[in-house]
Amino acid sequence: MKLSGKIILLAAGTAILSSALTAGVMKEAFSSRDDFSVATADAGVNGNQGGFYTVGLSPATTTDFTQAAESSINGVVSIKSYITPRQRSQGYGGGFFIDPFEYFFGSPRGNRRQQPQQPQQEPDQDMEPSGLGSGVIISADGYIVTNNHVIDEAERLQVTLNDNRSFDATVIGSDPTTDIALIKIDAENLPIIPMGDSETLKVGEWVLAVGNPFGFTSTVTAGIVSAKGRSIGGSTGSKPMGIESYIQTDAAVNPGNSGGALVNLNGDLIGINTAIYSQTGNYAGYSFAVPTSIVKKVVSDLRQYGAVQRAILGITIQNLTGDLAKDKGIKSVT
Repeated sequence: MKLSGKIILLAAGTAILSSALTAGVMKEAFSSRDDFSVATADAGVNGNQGGFYTVGLSPATTTDFTQAAESSINGVVSIKSYITPRQRSQGYGGGFFIDPFEYFFGSPRGNRRQQPQQPQQEPDQDMEPSGLGSGVIISADGYIVTNNHVIDEAERLQVTLNDNRSFDATVIGSDPTTDIALIKIDAENLPIIPMGDSETLKVGEWVLAVGNPFGFTSTVTAGIVSAKGRSIGGSTGSKPMGIESYIQTDAAVNPGNSGGALVNLNGDLIGINTAIYSQTGNYAGYSFAVPTSIVKKVVSDLRQYGAVQRAILGITIQNLTGDLAKDKGIKSVT
């Protein structure tokens, strides 16, 4: 009996020592790696009965929005438009319910160049706010890109920077076809958002929307690129000769975000937030931005000519449907 007890004690001691050594080796192995794996019991997953599978978790791949947010917030401005009450368009105004597509697309008024206005600290007493939007500083000397519907019909535009300085703005030119406008303030050494290449975007890529929804300044929301080259003319009523190739995202965009920045995780501008799809006038899951591939051309022409230079082919394009292909005898494509 005594011998048996010694054998049992010896076996227990050996087991304890073995466990301690195993734990030490595993601790050393995991501490020497930059990433780690979690072993999880696999109860019949992928036909692996009673086995294990590993899930790689790498801290280096964790998505971080802070750098992009910090680098773009100061480059986005708030834009308030003012108009005399007698010239206000019916159904248009800040703070009231507005049909979302009426608000986001406005009423085309053609290209225009506005004469410089005298600086004013406060709006004239006979003017009242008619709208609120956002804009993106694209040059240190005060050029700002926004949406045409943000500045359309405005008699006075007031731009407020992220540091709370306010300036009156001059309209350099606008393009209702793409809903892009270029304005300027008299300021220097402004923070800018560098222009990125929207053509390199991939569906599923993270993006940030930066703007002033409902008047809340410096607001950042995150989402992914849901689709590229999206046309929404069927839902909104196409504009004459409208150009539609939107970036669709699920980043939250609301009234006041119009004209704001859509940036990638590098903080590069890849779109101008322009529209939402909603039955209430507020964000419902889908938002749309004009890609920089279009913005660059429009802004360049507005800055140089005050209007966009375009060639017109005189043709219209439509999608090929099964019925149309059958009717026209088209068999080479599906």
